[in-house]
Amino acid sequence: MSEFSNTPIVPPSTAPGLAGWFRVWMKAVTKPNEQTFIDITEHPDAQPKTAYIWIFLVGTLSTIVTGLIQAILVAAGVSSQLGVQGADSSVGVSIFATICASPIAGGISVLFFALGIAIVQWIAKLFGGTGTYDKLVYAVAAISVPFSLVSMFLVPLNVVPYLNICTGLISFGLSIYVIYLQITAVKAVNRFGWGAAAGSVLLPGFVIAFVCGCLVVVTLMLLGPMIGNVFSGINQSLQMAP
Repeated sequence: MSEFSNTPIVPPSTAPGLAGWFRVWMKAVTKPNEQTFIDITEHPDAQPKTAYIWIFLVGTLSTIVTGLIQAILVAAGVSSQLGVQGADSSVGVSIFATICASPIAGGISVLFFALGIAIVQWIAKLFGGTGTYDKLVYAVAAISVPFSLVSMFLVPLNVVPYLNICTGLISFGLSIYVIYLQITAVKAVNRFGWGAAAGSVLLPGFVIAFVCGCLVVVTLMLLGPMIGNVFSGINQSLQMAP
C-alpha cells in the first residue's frame, strides 16, 4: 500500500484572498515535508490560475520595487559613488519606464514559470510519476513566491560593500532550501522516490547548461579563424609601426 494512501487531507487555509494565500505560502516554506504539499495540492483552491496570478503579481511587484530602489539609490548619490555618471537626470524617466514595463515583466515571469514546470512534470512522467501539471504548478508557485519577495528586498543591500557578502551567502542558502522544497513537492505530487524527484528538478538545469556550453564551444570554433585573423592583423600592424 502506498505511504500516502491513509494520509488525511488538511485544508491549507479557509481564509479568502490574500490572507489565505499567505497561509499557503507560509505552510509551504515552513513545513518542509511531503504531507504539506499533499495537503496544499489536494485542496479545492489549488488551481493553476491561482498560481499564475501569484507569479504575475510577484513578477510585477519585483520589477517595480527593484526599479524604485535603483532610483532611490541614484537620487541618494550612490550611483555616482559607484561610477555611474549622468544618472540623476533620468530618475523620473526610469521610474515611469519601470512602472510601464512591470506588467510585461510579470507576464514573462508567468510564461517562463509555466514552461519550466511543464518540463519538470514531463520528466517526472518519464520517471514514472503519477502527478499532474496542475498540482505541481500550484505547489511550486507556493514555494517560489515567498522567496521571491524576500530576494526582492535583499536587492538594496547588494550595493553595500561587505554587506553584499552576507546577502550573497543568504541568497545561496535560500536557493539550496528552495531546491530542496521543490524536490519535496515533486516527490509528493508524483508519489515516487527521492532520486526520481531530484532528477526531475535538477535534470532540466543540467540539460540547459550542457546545451549552452555546446553553443559556446561551437560559436568559438566558428569564430576562431576570424578572431585569429584579427589578432594576426593587429600583430602585423604593430610590427610594421615605426
